[in-house]
Amino acid sequence: MSRLTFFCLAVCALWLGAARAQDNVADFYKGKQIQLVVGYGAGGGYDLNARLLARHLGNFIPGNPAIVVQNMPGAGSLRAAGFVQSVAPRDGTVIGALDRQVPLTAVLGGNPAVRYEAGEMVWLGTLSSYSDDSFVMWVRKDAAAKSLADLLREGGPEVKVGGSATGSTDDATVIFVRDVTGLRLKLITGYPDGNSISLALERGEVEARMAGVSAIASTRPDWLRPEGLVRPFLQIGRKTRLASFPDVPTVREITRDARGMAIVEAMELTYQIARPYLSAPGVPAERLAALRAAFMAAANSPAYKEEAARMSMEVSPVEGAEVGRLVAGMSKAPPDVLAYLRKLLASEGQ
Repeated sequence: MSRLTFFCLAVCALWLGAARAQDNVADFYKGKQIQLVVGYGAGGGYDLNARLLARHLGNFIPGNPAIVVQNMPGAGSLRAAGFVQSVAPRDGTVIGALDRQVPLTAVLGGNPAVRYEAGEMVWLGTLSSYSDDSFVMWVRKDAAAKSLADLLREGGPEVKVGGSATGSTDDATVIFVRDVTGLRLKLITGYPDGNSISLALERGEVEARMAGVSAIASTRPDWLRPEGLVRPFLQIGRKTRLASFPDVPTVREITRDARGMAIVEAMELTYQIARPYLSAPGVPAERLAALRAAFMAAANSPAYKEEAARMSMEVSPVEGAEVGRLVAGMSKAPPDVLAYLRKLLASEGQ
């Protein structure tokens, strides 16, 4: 047998194997539903992103299963993470949309709500890497603090910032920003999700909240108008200022010392996986490969991008393998920084 013949036979065998795997996946998913578990309540940024993905994802999975969204709020989406990791069927019929801090919480350990290792989490990808987005501290215009300088001034006014739960982006961001900058921030925690924090801000229960530009644009677009309720004070999660907010400083610009900067750099890794999605562990390899391929195909499809643009959602997807690499890299921060982050994400005492 010639080398060319052998090569052609090998290629044919690989193609037939891939075709059979595709047929097996299609046979499994045909007529089924995939449960997309969202770690927060309805109406917030994570929920809207998940529902947008649900409208498109099934078109790219062999067998075209229906995608059904289920909200499972609790503990900064750790409840949803625990369900997907430990309770959900391991057959490819359940996926999860989680808070960006969940991977870091798993890497650090020490949180009793996390009974799995970070390396056991199987990532489909993230819908956003924050390449064209920024986390921002939004402050009511009628708050006593009228500028960032007011919050930095000794004896100046304090601003009440809404939060949701220990380990969530909402709470962790307020605490670490306060710690590394000295801003006079008071965390008011306990709201179930971002939408509830926004309602609290509108009612005047709190004076500020931390949220992404795209999340506010899609859930509270009136806030961004010149006559809107809030003004931006600070950007988090970016090394440079977002082009559309050139006058709003980043947290790096006002961080007080080298240790604080190391904390900022570690926390910024979570924004590179701003909208993470995972599968239950143990899913058969061919189905996992199909889910990962479908995730990226849906997020890059013209129909998805067009709808996301109408909803003012940032789209910069990253594949699951790269998300796994970024999560693994979170453990490389200096030991004292890891100790700080472990306390930040696992305790109520801050």
